[in-house]
Parts: sequence; C-alpha cells; structure tokens
Amino acid sequence: MSELPQIRVRKGRGAVSNQAGRFEPLSHESVDDGWTAEEELLAASRVETQVLPDSSRTILAKNDSPDVPFERSINPYRGCEHGCIYCFARPTHAWLGLSAGLDFETRIFAKHDAPELLRQELAKRSYEPTTLAIGAVTDPYQPAERELKITRRIIEVLAEAQHPFAIVTKSAGVLRDLDLLGPLGKAGLAKVCLSVTTLDRNLARILEPRAATPSRRLEAIRGLAAAGVPVAVLASPLIPAINDMELERILAAAREAGATSASYIMVRLPLEIAPLFEEWLEAHYPERKAKVLSLIRQSRGGRLYDSAWGKRMRGEGAHAEALARRFRLAARRLGFDERRWILDTSRFRRPGGDARQMSLL
Repeated sequence: MSELPQIRVRKGRGAVSNQAGRFEPLSHESVDDGWTAEEELLAASRVETQVLPDSSRTILAKNDSPDVPFERSINPYRGCEHGCIYCFARPTHAWLGLSAGLDFETRIFAKHDAPELLRQELAKRSYEPTTLAIGAVTDPYQPAERELKITRRIIEVLAEAQHPFAIVTKSAGVLRDLDLLGPLGKAGLAKVCLSVTTLDRNLARILEPRAATPSRRLEAIRGLAAAGVPVAVLASPLIPAINDMELERILAAAREAGATSASYIMVRLPLEIAPLFEEWLEAHYPERKAKVLSLIRQSRGGRLYDSAWGKRMRGEGAHAEALARRFRLAARRLGFDERRWILDTSRFRRPGGDARQMSLL
C-alpha cells in the first residue's frame, strides 16, 4: 500500500489548504503528481499577503447574542494575517466568495474610511453610547495596522467623543497606541482584552503563526497595566490535549504581568473551520488527532461544534465541566475580578461632522 502524500505546511501560515467557501458552486484541490520539482513546489507554497480596500458603508455591527458581553462592535479589517487556525471568523470570508483557509489570512480587507464612518454614527442625534468592542471578530492590530493606522484613528475619534471602548487583541502592537490608551484607561473609558493562548513559543508558532509571541503578549499586559489601562486576559481558545493543560499557568503569568480580570473559551469549530482544523492536526499532531477530536466531540454533544447559546463558548460534559472548575478555582486563587464590559458613558459628547469637511461659517 502506498503512503498518503505528506501534507505541505506553508511557513508563516496557519491553514494548510484553501478549500472553497461554502457558497461556491465548484471546489478544487491542488495535487502533487510527483513530476513537479521541489523548487517549484516551494515557490507555489508561498502565498503573499494582499491588503485590499473594503467598501462597507456602515461600520458599527450590532450584537444580540446573550452570551456575548457587548452590544456594538467595530472591526477595522476583514480577514486576519495572524493565521490562527482556530479563528471563529474564518467562515466570514465565504461571504466574499473566498476561502476560509489561506484566503482568510492572505486576502485582508481594510476599512480605510472606518474613522470617518464612526464619526458620522456618533454624531447622530439618535445615537446612545454603550461600550464599543474594537476587534471582536478580527484583530485590530494585525500587521497591516503598522502602516494603515486605522485602529489608531478610530481611537482618536472615540477619545474626542469621550466614548468608552474595549479592545480585543493578541498583538503587542497595542502598545503603539499607549499614548492614547493610558489617559483613557485611567478615565474609565478604555480597557484591553488580550488573548494568551499558550506560553509555549513553539506551539504558538504553528497555532497562530503571525501573532505576537507569548512573551510579547505578557509584555503588552505589563505595559498597559503600568500605564493605567485595565487589562483582561483571555485564555482562549482552550483546545483539549493541545493547550488546555496550560490554563493555570497562563492565568498566573497574566496576573503577575498585571491583568485584573480573566475569561476563557472552549475551541469553536463552526462551518469550514472543522475540516481546516483537522488538516492542521494531521500536519502537526497526527499522533494526537484522534484524541483531540474525541475530546471535542465529548464536549459538544457528539459533534465537533454546537452553536447553542450557553454551550458554544464553554461546551458541556465531563471534560468541559472539569475545565470550568479549574478556571473558577484558579481565578479565585489569583484574585481575578469578573470580566466586565461596562465602562463610563456619562462623559460622552457628540463629535463634530467629518473632520475633512470645512465649516461654512
């Protein structure tokens, strides 16, 4: 019996393949027939990142899910170059006719007009302030932000309006905006939720290949806390037999760095993510694949994912309950507060119109 072809892993990329999106009528798959030179295979495996303009006319997304702690969010980018294999946002690229695999981490859509669109929303008489989540879907501090600075300009608009917000990221790039975040954090208008998935640099390199290293994330927590910005650590997602054994160590390291609240999420594998995750396991942990998938199914009612509210974040069953118990004990021992999204809305003032528009008077 011939051996199955070895899965080719692309350096710096999380997904192994570029499977067609669920709305596409046709699917395709590249196959090595044995006649292609190694140099050509290596060249073909390199996928360059493209940053494209996003033409969205609105910028605020509303949320009514009872297990999500915010009502409105803003995402400066679609797709994410960090390449986290588990990212629950991957299936959203199917709405663009693209793949949740490599397309999601190499075809990035930047919302260049986001700050101006946000200013228009906040200026409406009907607008009522509530804590705004920045980056609840894709990371607002992914590599493109270094040059585009869309997230920074969004923060500047929120600072002008004295509008409360919380940032969700796994990037140390958040420290570049410390001059804005420090005063806002001290005023009760800003907080940062920083995701720390593992303390193992080798695991992080294949799990989230272009995100900040674990040590850099802890440095970010330390820098934010020192500047007076409240920081929550998100030990998520926790993947059975991959990183869930690190839960207590992650929480302890984040607490030592200055985080004051904590939360966790069990790995979620909706839609296209499940086959992509299985490919990732086959490529990196073939000997553990069966065990990992079995534990996930035990925590999801026999399936790889259960979308029911109240279950999708935490799971159910013996393994999920043990994880929840471990989290509660560790959080209590370390003195973490409950993660809260309620910030001060009393200072809100409507901003002027588009800053690019000159006054007639």
